Amino acid sequence: MSEPRYEIYAIKYAHHARRASENFIGGDPHDGPMPLDYFVWLVRGAGREIVVDTGFSAAMAAKRGRDHLRCPTEGLRLLGTDARAVKDVVITHLHYDHVGNFDRFPSATLHLQDLEMHYATGRYMCDECFRGAYEVEDVVGMVRRVYEGRVRFHQGDGELAPGVSLHLIGGHTMGMQAVRVMTRRGAVVLASDASHFYANVEEARPFPIVWSVADMVDGYRRLRELAESSQHIIPGHDPLVMERYPAAGRELSGIVARLD
Repeated sequence: MSEPRYEIYAIKYAHHARRASENFIGGDPHDGPMPLDYFVWLVRGAGREIVVDTGFSAAMAAKRGRDHLRCPTEGLRLLGTDARAVKDVVITHLHYDHVGNFDRFPSATLHLQDLEMHYATGRYMCDECFRGAYEVEDVVGMVRRVYEGRVRFHQGDGELAPGVSLHLIGGHTMGMQAVRVMTRRGAVVLASDASHFYANVEEARPFPIVWSVADMVDGYRRLRELAESSQHIIPGHDPLVMERYPAAGRELSGIVARLD
């Protein structure tokens, strides 16, 4: 039996104005505007719908000074997906912009790396330089889901479903994971924050919010190994994603791009 092939959609839900010097360790010699877009991703195929990350709320956007465009669940609804019925949600890591709204997925098993929970609840959170991108209520909420039996922990690389696998990358956080998806054009890797921008992975220029610079740079090599080609790596926050890939429909231009 042949391996399933999936569709992948990037759903934009927020935006943040930012300069290039803020996106690379050591700054950028050609400093200028280099904003962040915020995405969640939908993987669909073989009778499955898998959501990758859950974004953040309008209240969190106000707290953090981000431009909130829509709830990620509204973006999913535009694709005919009801968040309340989704059975599998991959949490690439526990930063506020990737794990908020998890309560809007009441039927889902949440897939998380062991190391990420260890990191987010351990000694390193005593230091602001590591905890700054975490929200304590998100982390506590995830612990509650553990006690409800709704978190499936992964230890390194593993298969979530035929044709969909999780890969421990580290670097940005201790338990950062990427998602490899088999599509009609080959293996696409949703890097999430293993590479915020195309420039991070393509030029090996690390993003400054980092647990381990060495692991982050090694992670760029690992992303290239996992993907069909460099054009099959999807960074976590690059507005170029919406330019390089077609809209999922005329009415979804600027909201949802199809990546497969």
